[in-house]
Amino acid sequence: MSEKVENEYGADQIQVLDGLEHIRKRPGMYISSTDEKGLHHLVHEVVDNSIDEALAGYCNRIDVAVNSDGSCSVTDNGRGIPTGIHPKEGVSTVEVVFTKVNAGGKFGGDSGYKVSSGLHGVGVKAVNALSEWLEAEVYQNGKIYKQVYNRGVPQRALAIVGDTDKTGTKVTFFPDKDIFETIEFKYDTLKSRLRELAYLNKGLTITLTDKRAGKERQDTFFYEGGIRSLVEELNKDNETLFPVPVYFESSSGETTCEVAIQYNQGYSEVIYSYANNVNTIDGGTHVEGLKQALTKVINESGHKLNILKENDRLTGEDVREGITAVVSVKLINAQFESQTKDKLNNSSIKPFVAKCVSECMGNFLEENPAVARELVLRCLTAQKARDAARAARDLTRRKGVLESTTLPGKLADCSDKRSELCEIYIVEGDSAGGTAKQGRDRRFQAVLPLRGKILNVEKVRLNRVLESDSIKDMITAFGCGIMDEFDESKLRYDRIISMTDADVDGAHIRILLLTFIFRYMRPLIEHGHVYSAVPPLYKASIKGEPDAYLYTDEEQKLFIEAHADKAKQIEFQRYKGLGEMSTDQLWDTTMNPATRTLRKITMADAMEADKMFSLLMGEHPELRRQFIQENAASVDSADTYGSM
Repeated sequence: MSEKVENEYGADQIQVLDGLEHIRKRPGMYISSTDEKGLHHLVHEVVDNSIDEALAGYCNRIDVAVNSDGSCSVTDNGRGIPTGIHPKEGVSTVEVVFTKVNAGGKFGGDSGYKVSSGLHGVGVKAVNALSEWLEAEVYQNGKIYKQVYNRGVPQRALAIVGDTDKTGTKVTFFPDKDIFETIEFKYDTLKSRLRELAYLNKGLTITLTDKRAGKERQDTFFYEGGIRSLVEELNKDNETLFPVPVYFESSSGETTCEVAIQYNQGYSEVIYSYANNVNTIDGGTHVEGLKQALTKVINESGHKLNILKENDRLTGEDVREGITAVVSVKLINAQFESQTKDKLNNSSIKPFVAKCVSECMGNFLEENPAVARELVLRCLTAQKARDAARAARDLTRRKGVLESTTLPGKLADCSDKRSELCEIYIVEGDSAGGTAKQGRDRRFQAVLPLRGKILNVEKVRLNRVLESDSIKDMITAFGCGIMDEFDESKLRYDRIISMTDADVDGAHIRILLLTFIFRYMRPLIEHGHVYSAVPPLYKASIKGEPDAYLYTDEEQKLFIEAHADKAKQIEFQRYKGLGEMSTDQLWDTTMNPATRTLRKITMADAMEADKMFSLLMGEHPELRRQFIQENAASVDSADTYGSM
């Protein structure tokens, strides 16, 4: 006989939530998360609506402000949200826009927007639902209309509150602290996205203002050259093959394509792609069209110039070495691979972009034979180097580096084989490596000592990279391969931690390591696997009191001030290297998960990261020196901190 069920399951157990209630109950379904990323997503949603007005040709200015009370305002000079009574809902259209899920002007047909980044009409409703309060102001018909909402609920009907001679919409909102882990907007995070949008929408002016006490600042973004200006910015620290990026734009009906291309003397391939202003980080059909056409026209140019023999052919990899390119398409009914919009899937876009690139890039090369000759010769050099790299890779594979399960001899591995629980410390030198090996928790912490500074991969091709013993050791230890053979599922450690001395040499070694990972294993950074350990600079001792560890010169200064009455009794030990610490000290300060601080390396802005690695590790030491001198005092702001 079955046991009695205490709680019956019937119709009254089924909850029915209206749209905004569901957003508040399940915010992650609408804004991806409730952390800092989700918080800033709210701003992006409101700005995207203003961008859509710009795409439709009605708006040329957007102003974003972080107000003194911590709220955020987004103002545009578009047409303004329609203020009339909605024929089906019986309330103002403004109220419908902010409260009715799946109501919006982006569903095709006779909708208000033919091209837009939003697909589901949820954006500003989510902002409204997840805000403690929101105020919507519309400037239209010579009047100012206003409505206020508390946690998505309108407090009164839309009302006229004044007169105006302008048009547009202003949305001000204060995020709900009961929903978000933090409600403090980061100026630099907003700045990065708004600058990107200004590049993607030439002629559009976007301002960002911080009105918070002690944080006052303002930036204005306006780029008449659009994505051409973006490519120039990305390449400003590089020696380029031709001085001005090739730029072309093509339209067919409601579909447009913009492409900007410039080659530099480096070895990296940098292509950024966008669809309706959405950064498609995994590419898609527009990138496929670009690559296909570029390979075709450069091969054709090589044959016309008699540089390539009849049966010779450059591959896609050959023609893209050293390229910096941006492709941006705008289209009706954009189809993305997933809700995160990382990849464009519209099949018609590939031939459209390919035709645009073939015609325009083909004309450029024909009109500039000297540039065409230099480009083709450069691609031939890349092909020869790639053949050498392929041979080196095959030799390396035969020796077991890329596929072997035989681990490096210097690696002190951990006993637990569950990768999600394990971490590996990359340590400079045998001395620090020995201390780390003795001080670690052998269950989940592995240690790999490196011999001095690793190769600067920014200045060499793959064949040279694979000749480096230190790099081969890391590839084998990580287990996930590199470049096109990279497989994250084979990663042996969830956390890869650079642990170097707290000095300039240590910082240099860390940058070399990060440059290698960025260029050859970028998903490790994108998916949050890469960290930097933060060892102390000083140990402070006062007789009769426990030792204190200080991580910056500022902390040392504060410690002296706090112990002014015992100033003569303080003894400081300055750590010149990790090897100077005892095993217990290294564990307590730098390796113990309960007390250590790790600096997480992020890809919050891939463009800035790419520029930074080119600057710090490229061919111009004078630019590198200038950057270090100007930013030495604020170097910590380059990374994200967190106790792990």
